[in-house]
Amino acid sequence: MNNVTTVGIMKPAFSLWWREVIRFVRDRSRLFGALGQPLLFWLLLGGGLGGMFRLPASMGEMSYLEYLFPGILALVVLFTAIFSTISIIEDRNSGFLQSVLVAPISRSSIVLGKITGGTFLALIQAVLLCVAIPFLGIPITGWAFLELFAELLLIAFALTGLGYLIAWPMDSTQGFHSIMNLLLIPMWLLSGAFFPAEGLPAWLSWIMVVNPLTYGMNLIRGTLYGDVAQMTLSWMVTIGFAIVTFIVAVILTHRREQGS
Repeated sequence: MNNVTTVGIMKPAFSLWWREVIRFVRDRSRLFGALGQPLLFWLLLGGGLGGMFRLPASMGEMSYLEYLFPGILALVVLFTAIFSTISIIEDRNSGFLQSVLVAPISRSSIVLGKITGGTFLALIQAVLLCVAIPFLGIPITGWAFLELFAELLLIAFALTGLGYLIAWPMDSTQGFHSIMNLLLIPMWLLSGAFFPAEGLPAWLSWIMVVNPLTYGMNLIRGTLYGDVAQMTLSWMVTIGFAIVTFIVAVILTHRREQGS
Protein backbone atom coordinates (compact mmCIF):
# COMPACT_ATOMS: atom_id res chain seq x y z
CA MET A 1 0.00 0.00 0.00
CA ASN A 2 1.53 3.33 -1.01
CA ASN A 3 1.67 6.46 1.09
CA VAL A 4 -1.00 8.29 -0.89
CA THR A 5 -3.49 5.51 -0.26
CA THR A 6 -2.56 5.42 3.43
CA VAL A 7 -3.09 9.14 3.93
CA GLY A 8 -6.33 9.18 1.96
CA ILE A 9 -8.08 12.08 0.28
CA MET A 10 -10.40 13.60 2.86
CA LYS A 11 -7.94 14.41 5.66
CA PRO A 12 -5.53 16.48 3.48
CA ALA A 13 -8.50 18.09 1.76
CA PHE A 14 -9.98 19.05 5.14
CA SER A 15 -6.64 20.52 6.24
CA LEU A 16 -6.44 22.71 3.14
CA TRP A 17 -10.10 23.67 3.55
CA TRP A 18 -9.50 24.72 7.14
CA ARG A 19 -6.43 26.71 6.14
CA GLU A 20 -8.52 28.71 3.66
CA VAL A 21 -11.08 29.46 6.39
CA ILE A 22 -8.41 30.59 8.86
CA ARG A 23 -6.75 32.81 6.26
CA PHE A 24 -10.08 34.42 5.47
CA VAL A 25 -10.92 35.09 9.12
CA ARG A 26 -7.54 36.71 9.69
CA ASP A 27 -7.79 38.93 6.62
CA ARG A 28 -10.86 41.09 7.12
CA SER A 29 -10.17 43.09 3.97
CA ARG A 30 -11.19 40.01 1.98
CA LEU A 31 -14.60 40.07 3.66
CA PHE A 32 -15.08 43.70 2.64
CA GLY A 33 -13.87 43.08 -0.90
CA ALA A 34 -15.99 40.00 -1.50
CA LEU A 35 -19.19 41.17 0.22
CA GLY A 36 -18.94 44.96 0.50
CA GLN A 37 -18.18 45.70 -3.14
CA PRO A 38 -21.08 43.68 -4.63
CA LEU A 39 -23.41 45.18 -2.01
CA LEU A 40 -22.27 48.65 -3.02
CA PHE A 41 -22.84 47.78 -6.70
CA TRP A 42 -26.34 46.60 -5.86
CA LEU A 43 -27.33 49.76 -4.00
CA LEU A 44 -25.71 52.20 -6.43
CA LEU A 45 -26.63 50.49 -9.70
CA GLY A 46 -30.05 49.40 -8.50
CA GLY A 47 -30.86 52.84 -7.21
CA GLY A 48 -29.24 54.76 -10.05
CA LEU A 49 -30.59 52.75 -12.97
CA GLY A 50 -33.93 51.88 -11.40
CA GLY A 51 -35.72 54.90 -12.84
CA MET A 52 -34.33 54.42 -16.36
CA PHE A 53 -34.23 50.65 -16.78
CA ARG A 54 -37.33 49.03 -18.25
CA LEU A 55 -37.74 45.33 -17.67
CA PRO A 56 -39.77 43.18 -20.08
CA ALA A 57 -43.52 43.07 -19.47
CA SER A 58 -43.22 39.34 -18.66
CA MET A 59 -41.47 40.29 -15.41
CA GLY A 60 -44.41 42.28 -14.17
CA GLU A 61 -43.90 45.22 -11.85
CA MET A 62 -40.55 44.05 -10.48
CA SER A 63 -38.21 46.88 -9.56
CA TYR A 64 -34.70 46.91 -10.98
CA LEU A 65 -33.28 46.68 -7.44
CA GLU A 66 -35.19 43.43 -7.01
CA TYR A 67 -34.20 42.17 -10.47
CA LEU A 68 -30.52 42.83 -9.74
CA PHE A 69 -30.53 41.00 -6.38
CA PRO A 70 -29.94 37.45 -7.76
CA GLY A 71 -27.08 38.82 -9.84
CA ILE A 72 -25.52 40.35 -6.74
CA LEU A 73 -25.73 36.96 -5.02
CA ALA A 74 -23.80 35.49 -7.94
CA LEU A 75 -21.32 38.40 -7.84
CA VAL A 76 -20.61 37.77 -4.15
CA VAL A 77 -19.86 34.15 -5.01
CA LEU A 78 -17.70 35.19 -7.96
CA PHE A 79 -15.65 37.70 -5.96
CA THR A 80 -15.08 35.19 -3.16
CA ALA A 81 -13.94 32.60 -5.71
CA ILE A 82 -11.47 35.16 -7.07
CA PHE A 83 -10.09 36.08 -3.65
CA SER A 84 -9.81 32.47 -2.51
CA THR A 85 -8.14 31.07 -5.62
CA ILE A 86 -5.63 33.90 -5.93
CA SER A 87 -4.10 32.35 -2.80
CA ILE A 88 -2.82 29.56 -5.07
CA ILE A 89 -0.41 32.04 -6.66
CA GLU A 90 0.55 33.44 -3.26
CA ASP A 91 1.16 29.91 -1.92
CA ARG A 92 3.39 29.10 -4.91
CA ASN A 93 5.43 32.26 -4.47
CA SER A 94 5.86 31.65 -0.73
CA GLY A 95 6.92 28.01 -1.25
CA PHE A 96 3.95 26.52 0.59
CA LEU A 97 2.45 24.97 -2.54
CA GLN A 98 5.69 23.20 -3.40
CA SER A 99 5.75 21.60 0.05
CA VAL A 100 2.17 20.40 -0.47
CA LEU A 101 3.00 18.93 -3.87
CA VAL A 102 5.91 16.87 -2.56
CA ALA A 103 3.77 15.49 0.29
CA PRO A 104 2.45 11.92 -0.14
CA ILE A 105 -1.13 12.96 -0.81
CA SER A 106 -3.45 12.64 -3.76
CA ARG A 107 -3.58 15.55 -6.18
CA SER A 108 -7.36 15.26 -6.02
CA SER A 109 -7.22 16.11 -2.31
CA ILE A 110 -5.31 19.33 -3.09
CA VAL A 111 -7.92 20.39 -5.63
CA LEU A 112 -10.80 19.34 -3.40
CA GLY A 113 -9.40 21.19 -0.38
CA LYS A 114 -8.78 24.44 -2.24
CA ILE A 115 -12.09 24.42 -4.09
CA THR A 116 -14.24 23.44 -1.09
CA GLY A 117 -12.49 26.09 1.00
CA GLY A 118 -13.44 28.81 -1.47
CA THR A 119 -16.90 27.32 -1.91
CA PHE A 120 -17.59 27.40 1.82
CA LEU A 121 -16.50 31.03 2.14
CA ALA A 122 -18.56 32.08 -0.88
CA LEU A 123 -21.62 30.26 0.42
CA ILE A 124 -21.42 31.85 3.87
CA GLN A 125 -21.24 35.36 2.41
CA ALA A 126 -24.04 34.73 -0.08
CA VAL A 127 -26.26 33.42 2.74
CA LEU A 128 -25.48 36.56 4.78
CA LEU A 129 -26.74 38.65 1.87
CA CYS A 130 -29.94 36.61 1.80
CA VAL A 131 -31.12 38.49 4.90
CA ALA A 132 -32.20 41.18 2.41
CA ILE A 133 -34.79 38.87 0.83
CA PRO A 134 -37.69 39.75 3.22
CA PHE A 135 -36.99 43.48 2.82
CA LEU A 136 -37.42 43.12 -0.95
CA GLY A 137 -40.86 41.66 -0.44
CA ILE A 138 -39.90 38.30 -1.94
CA PRO A 139 -41.98 35.52 -0.38
CA ILE A 140 -39.76 32.51 0.27
CA THR A 141 -40.58 29.29 2.09
CA GLY A 142 -38.18 27.19 4.12
CA TRP A 143 -38.03 24.60 1.33
CA ALA A 144 -37.31 27.28 -1.27
CA PHE A 145 -34.50 28.64 0.90
CA LEU A 146 -32.95 25.16 1.10
CA GLU A 147 -33.19 24.93 -2.68
CA LEU A 148 -31.54 28.34 -3.01
CA PHE A 149 -28.80 27.18 -0.63
CA ALA A 150 -28.13 24.12 -2.82
CA GLU A 151 -28.02 26.29 -5.95
CA LEU A 152 -25.57 28.75 -4.40
CA LEU A 153 -23.42 25.84 -3.20
CA LEU A 154 -23.26 24.41 -6.71
CA ILE A 155 -22.55 27.77 -8.35
CA ALA A 156 -19.86 28.54 -5.76
CA PHE A 157 -18.16 25.19 -6.37
CA ALA A 158 -18.20 25.71 -10.14
CA LEU A 159 -16.90 29.29 -10.02
CA THR A 160 -14.20 28.46 -7.47
CA GLY A 161 -13.17 25.59 -9.71
CA LEU A 162 -12.98 27.99 -12.64
CA GLY A 163 -10.88 30.38 -10.54
CA TYR A 164 -8.58 27.46 -9.70
CA LEU A 165 -8.13 26.70 -13.40
CA ILE A 166 -7.15 30.30 -14.09
CA ALA A 167 -4.86 30.69 -11.08
CA TRP A 168 -3.03 27.35 -11.23
CA PRO A 169 -0.83 27.98 -14.32
CA MET A 170 -0.01 31.54 -13.25
CA ASP A 171 2.89 32.93 -11.25
CA SER A 172 1.67 36.53 -11.17
CA THR A 173 -1.28 38.00 -9.30
CA GLN A 174 -1.34 40.84 -11.84
CA GLY A 175 -1.92 38.32 -14.63
CA PHE A 176 -4.72 36.74 -12.63
CA HIS A 177 -6.47 40.09 -12.19
CA SER A 178 -6.13 40.75 -15.93
CA ILE A 179 -7.85 37.47 -16.76
CA MET A 180 -10.49 38.21 -14.15
CA ASN A 181 -11.34 41.53 -15.78
CA LEU A 182 -11.24 40.02 -19.27
CA LEU A 183 -13.21 36.83 -18.59
CA LEU A 184 -14.97 36.58 -15.24
CA ILE A 185 -16.63 40.00 -15.03
CA PRO A 186 -18.03 39.78 -18.61
CA MET A 187 -19.15 36.25 -17.73
CA TRP A 188 -21.21 37.72 -14.90
CA LEU A 189 -22.53 40.63 -16.97
CA LEU A 190 -23.66 38.28 -19.76
CA SER A 191 -25.42 35.79 -17.50
CA GLY A 192 -28.68 37.68 -17.15
CA ALA A 193 -27.48 39.12 -13.84
CA PHE A 194 -27.30 42.73 -15.00
CA PHE A 195 -29.91 42.78 -17.77
CA PRO A 196 -32.30 40.25 -19.32
CA ALA A 197 -31.69 38.58 -22.67
CA GLU A 198 -34.85 39.97 -24.26
CA GLY A 199 -34.16 42.61 -26.87
CA LEU A 200 -30.40 42.01 -27.11
CA PRO A 201 -28.55 41.64 -30.44
CA ALA A 202 -28.37 38.05 -31.65
CA TRP A 203 -24.63 37.68 -31.01
CA LEU A 204 -25.00 38.75 -27.38
CA SER A 205 -27.94 36.41 -26.94
CA TRP A 206 -25.83 33.50 -28.19
CA ILE A 207 -23.05 34.37 -25.75
CA MET A 208 -25.59 34.23 -22.94
CA VAL A 209 -26.80 30.86 -24.17
CA VAL A 210 -23.31 29.29 -24.08
CA ASN A 211 -22.38 31.01 -20.81
CA PRO A 212 -22.72 28.37 -18.06
CA LEU A 213 -23.36 31.01 -15.41
CA THR A 214 -26.56 31.97 -17.25
CA TYR A 215 -28.08 28.68 -16.11
CA GLY A 216 -27.00 29.23 -12.52
CA MET A 217 -28.71 32.63 -12.62
CA ASN A 218 -31.80 30.96 -14.03
CA LEU A 219 -31.88 28.61 -11.04
CA ILE A 220 -31.68 31.47 -8.55
CA ARG A 221 -34.39 33.48 -10.31
CA GLY A 222 -36.61 30.43 -10.61
CA THR A 223 -36.38 29.77 -6.87
CA LEU A 224 -36.88 33.39 -5.79
CA TYR A 225 -39.48 34.51 -8.31
CA GLY A 226 -40.88 31.33 -9.85
CA ASP A 227 -42.26 30.86 -13.36
CA VAL A 228 -38.81 30.50 -14.93
CA ALA A 229 -38.52 27.99 -17.76
CA GLN A 230 -35.89 25.31 -18.30
CA MET A 231 -35.11 24.67 -14.64
CA THR A 232 -34.18 21.04 -15.37
CA LEU A 233 -31.76 22.11 -18.10
CA SER A 234 -30.31 24.75 -15.78
CA TRP A 235 -29.66 22.14 -13.07
CA MET A 236 -27.99 19.83 -15.58
CA VAL A 237 -25.73 22.52 -17.04
CA THR A 238 -24.72 23.89 -13.63
CA ILE A 239 -23.96 20.41 -12.26
CA GLY A 240 -21.98 19.65 -15.41
CA PHE A 241 -20.11 22.95 -15.09
CA ALA A 242 -19.07 22.08 -11.52
CA ILE A 243 -17.98 18.54 -12.43
CA VAL A 244 -16.00 19.63 -15.49
CA THR A 245 -14.12 22.38 -13.63
CA PHE A 246 -13.16 19.93 -10.87
CA ILE A 247 -11.97 17.22 -13.28
CA VAL A 248 -9.98 19.66 -15.40
CA ALA A 249 -8.46 21.16 -12.24
CA VAL A 250 -7.23 17.70 -11.17
CA ILE A 251 -5.75 17.07 -14.63
CA LEU A 252 -4.09 20.49 -14.65
CA THR A 253 -2.57 19.88 -11.22
CA HIS A 254 -1.04 16.61 -12.40
CA ARG A 255 0.37 18.22 -15.54
CA ARG A 256 1.96 21.16 -13.73
CA GLU A 257 3.67 18.78 -11.32
CA GLN A 258 4.94 16.52 -14.11
CA GLY A 259 6.16 19.48 -16.16
CA SER A 260 8.04 21.13 -13.29
